[in-house]
Formats: sequence, C-alpha cells, structure tokens
Amino acid sequence: MQRLSSPGPSVDSSTGADDSDSDGSDSIEALVGVLSGRRIVALTGAGCSTESGIPDYRGKGRPPARSPIQHDAFVRRADVRQRYWARATAGWERFSQSQPNAAHHALAALEAAGTLNGIITQNVDRLHHAAGSRRVIELHGALAEVTCLSCGTRETRDALHARLLEANPEWLTNWRARAAASAPDGDTELPTTEVEGFRVLDCLVCDGALMPDVVFFGGTVPQEKVADAWSLIDSAEALLIVGSSLAVYSGWRFVRGAAERGLPIAIINLGPTRADDLCQVRIDAKAGDILPRLVSRLRLPLP
Repeated sequence: MQRLSSPGPSVDSSTGADDSDSDGSDSIEALVGVLSGRRIVALTGAGCSTESGIPDYRGKGRPPARSPIQHDAFVRRADVRQRYWARATAGWERFSQSQPNAAHHALAALEAAGTLNGIITQNVDRLHHAAGSRRVIELHGALAEVTCLSCGTRETRDALHARLLEANPEWLTNWRARAAASAPDGDTELPTTEVEGFRVLDCLVCDGALMPDVVFFGGTVPQEKVADAWSLIDSAEALLIVGSSLAVYSGWRFVRGAAERGLPIAIINLGPTRADDLCQVRIDAKAGDILPRLVSRLRLPLP
C-alpha cells in the first residue's frame, strides 16, 4: 500500500523508498491507477466539508475536541434538547449558508460522467446535493429536516428556525454575533447562562419533542439506508474514501465489506484512518486539492 502526501515527498510503505512528488503528480497517478476504468462508489466524511467552513471532530487524526451530542440523551432529557436547540439556533444561519467546495463539485462531475455510481456520506450538510450529486445516501440524515419524536411529523429546519427566533425575541439582536464560531453539529458554543433561558418549541401537530432528522452519536442508522448503501457497494468496482477517519462504525462497515469483496480501496484524508491497512493507496491531503486533479487526469469536465 502506498501512503502519499501531496504536495511533498511520498513514501511507499512497502519499500520505504523516497519518491519525488513535489507537485503531487505521483499521488494523482497512484490514485488513477486504482480507480481508472472502474465503477467507483465514494464514502465521504467530515473532511470533505471542512473546506466549506464546517468543522470536523477528528481532523488530522486528533481526538474529538468536544463531546458530541448523544442520541439517547437527546431523546430522554429535556435539558440536552434545550442545550442543543439553543446552540443550533445560534449556529444555523452560518451552517445553512455553507457552499459546496471543490471536492463536492469534483464528485458531482465524476457521477455526471458515469464514473461514480453514487455517494455514501456520513455528513449531514446536504452539500453533495447542492453540488449536483444525484445518488447520495445520507447515513446520518440531514440537519435541513426536523422530525417529531412522538408522531413523526416533519418540518423544515428553516421553518423551525423562524419559529425559534420568534419565540426567543431577546435573540433577535444578538444571535448573529453568537454564530461566530461554528461547531460540527451545525451549532455553536454557548455559555450555560445563555442556554438556561432559551425556549424550546414542540411539534405543531402533537406537541411532541422535535429532533433534527439526524442520527447523533450512539444512534442507529435506519435499515433502509443501510440496505441502499450495501446495494451501492455491490455495484462498485472500487471504493474511494474522502475525508473520513472511519472511526465510526456506520461508515467503517462498508469499507470492511468492500475489502471482503476484493474491491480496491483508495483514501484521501488528512491524517490516519481505520482502513490504512486495507487500502491500495492513501493520499494525505485536502480532498479539494486532489479530487479536481483526478477529474482533470481522467479528462472529465468540471461543473
């Protein structure tokens, strides 16, 4: 397996040889060698969206900088829901205005050309859709939708955001200033004193508790999404992992399944991943730097 950095020197871990790769060309050629002429499925994680201004939990192999929202705690505890919705209200405008970056557009170009069969994403930001990708399986859902935990009624996040601002008029003056620092869950950090007085709203139909239509940490991915993702893996001749350390099982299982099927695996990620010993090539670089060059090397048009 080759572990390559672009730009900069690369090391073939099987030989320890030092290869010249000052412009990243060796990295791209190694990637092309694994993917060219094969039907590709992409598995994307938070590192695919960091260049759009959305932070990740474990960038460059570091441990999480904050404790993520726990699915069970959100469902059971009103104080956890209050903390989440206060922080999410402060962070929503900035999060919802994020735009696709070069990596998203490159993946959309690969799909439009028939090279990429689809995307399995761990992200909840809908940026793949915004870039033009059509077949996207959102393993963890999307923050753009909200669902009632009691009756299942759905509401758009934008509509709920408007209601939350109306119900918390003291935020109308200051909430944009509070949104200065985004966090991975589409929220922002707030002191406890700012959370305690926040009014949480309930379902318009049954007054049940509302939850973003996502799978928080410790939650279960719906079986229909798992089945759809396996169907994509079964259609693939190669797996491309973009921006994920694969620390979470929901994505890791598909990488392990791809390896068991004998599919070649390529990784573009800053920092180590759980699949480093399973892949044929890993490039330690930003996805937005590498994927457009892959598209160009394959002579495909970018949007």
